[in-house]
Amino acid sequence: MTHTTDRKPLTASLRVRIGQQDAHYGGHLVDGAHILRLFGDLVTEITIRTDGDEGLLSEYADICFTAPVYPGDYLEATARVVRSTKLRRFVELEAHKVIAASSESPSAARVLPEPIIVCTAKATTVVPKPAPGAPAKDQLPALTGGR
Repeated sequence: MTHTTDRKPLTASLRVRIGQQDAHYGGHLVDGAHILRLFGDLVTEITIRTDGDEGLLSEYADICFTAPVYPGDYLEATARVVRSTKLRRFVELEAHKVIAASSESPSAARVLPEPIIVCTAKATTVVPKPAPGAPAKDQLPALTGGR
């Protein structure tokens, strides 16, 4: 069962610019851990929306890095709940490069005609059991279905 008010899957998304301080490897590559931190933020948002609690990210699975990321790139990351149980939320994650830094000059960049997938993954998050006397989930603020 997916938690929503309008039967659409619950989603969350964010867009970030990768800064020079994020370059980690030779050739100014950004490490994959940076993308996983973005994914972690999205999973946290999902559990706050579904359960009013940050929950605990317990597992990543099927992580696949598919394209390099450099300082100056803009990434758009999305999360979508694909399944829920009483205490777990199963989330599919994707990160796309939507703007790419350009080598034409230090400040040049270009909007990509089509986003490029840079990473996909699946995550499982665990939410705490409701405390005795805590409001029921249906008494939490209404879900909006994501951003």
